[in-house]
Amino acid sequence: MQKIKVYQIDSFTKELFKGNPAGVVINADGLTAEQMQQIARELNNSETAFLLSAQDHEQDGQIRYFTPITEVPSCGHAT
Repeated sequence: MQKIKVYQIDSFTKELFKGNPAGVVINADGLTAEQMQQIARELNNSETAFLLSAQDHEQDGQIRYFTPITEVPSCGHAT
C-alpha cells in the first residue's frame, strides 16, 4: 500500500488557521482519479492539489485539482 503525504496549508497568510485552507498531496503518482476524488472529499477543503511527476522532459511536473465534488482545471490557493 502506497503511503500518501497529505498537507493542509493556509494560503494567503502567515498566521496559522487564517487565510484560505487547501489540501496538497505531494506524491500523487499512481493514484487514480477516483482515489484523488475520495481524498479531496475526505479533506473537505474547497480544493485539493495533487502533485504528479512530469510525463515528458518539457515539463517539471503536473498538478491536478479536485473539489470535494469534482475535478477542476485550476486553483490558485492550492498551487
